[in-house]
Amino acid sequence: MGALAALPWCPLVPRAMAQQTQPEFSPAELRDLYRLLHLNRLLEERLTVLYRQGQIVGGLYRSLGQEACSVGTAYALNAEDFIGPMIRNLGVFMVRGVSPTDIFAQYMAKAVGPTMGRDVNTHFGDMSKGLVCCTSMLGSSMNVMVGVAMSLKLQKKRSVALTYIGDGGQTNGYFHEAMNLASIKRLPFICVIENNGYAYSTPNHRETPIKEFVTKAKAYGCEGIRFDGNDVLEAVRATRRAAQLCRDGKGPVLMEAVTFRMRGHAEHDDAGYVPKELVEEWQKKDPLARFDVTLDGLAGAPSRDERDAIRAELLELLTRCADEVLPVPQPKGESAMGGVFAGELRPAHPPI
Repeated sequence: MGALAALPWCPLVPRAMAQQTQPEFSPAELRDLYRLLHLNRLLEERLTVLYRQGQIVGGLYRSLGQEACSVGTAYALNAEDFIGPMIRNLGVFMVRGVSPTDIFAQYMAKAVGPTMGRDVNTHFGDMSKGLVCCTSMLGSSMNVMVGVAMSLKLQKKRSVALTYIGDGGQTNGYFHEAMNLASIKRLPFICVIENNGYAYSTPNHRETPIKEFVTKAKAYGCEGIRFDGNDVLEAVRATRRAAQLCRDGKGPVLMEAVTFRMRGHAEHDDAGYVPKELVEEWQKKDPLARFDVTLDGLAGAPSRDERDAIRAELLELLTRCADEVLPVPQPKGESAMGGVFAGELRPAHPPI
């Protein structure tokens, strides 16, 4: 951290400091976070099996090693806040209450899925849950969510708008335009840069000369918070701080989650471009294993037996949901003519 920690515009939340100032997490919150982290990982593991069986339509972009960032940042917000997740933020959908049944149906392009088989993976939203749909042009979510933040400010609401961008995305024009406008207007906008080491196969040092992306906050005249993206409690704490700054009219906030992608860009990518030693180093920082160790030392945390029961319950749930969705048909071709325009409601789920 060194000199960077002394810069007033860039408050860091290093692990040692977090331990000294850590707010109370209730037993219910600790249990929630444990369940959400494991739901995120186990759901993706089941999706991986389905992908290898040829049941998944399109690609599968896992968040292995990054679950704490998605879960922690989303969990820190209020129900009235808006989130624009990217393709690797499945944990956000879990926090916002999207069912595994919907996720399976979406990835398998089933007629009962959130997009009725018209699109796949996490390319869907649900405004009733504050979820704004992403697209493959990942940086464009920045502009969309800045627009959401401007709407919130004009309506004098205390809600915030949060989205994510990767190492590669933060080098493009979308990022600059969004951060510049949000800073000029002091919008309640939070951008989380997921610094996972690689933009597809391009390492960070080939994209930008700076070592810590959060230093860009100074250029935009806004607050910056850098945090350990593999520590779910730190992710919650940092995001709560960012959200409070926005609610107090001091936004936007640029956040940097330091993490690592433990899979390739997608399941079709073997990540042979990543040095083996680097993977082994980050395996020791697995966010789920770290949270297990943290819970062992916290009063009110679920016991090891309770955690085993949570995982068993999740495995049973995911098996049941996947089995229910598998026999459901994909949409008929003629259905493409309906549900095209705004205001046309998605058909209700059949009882599957």
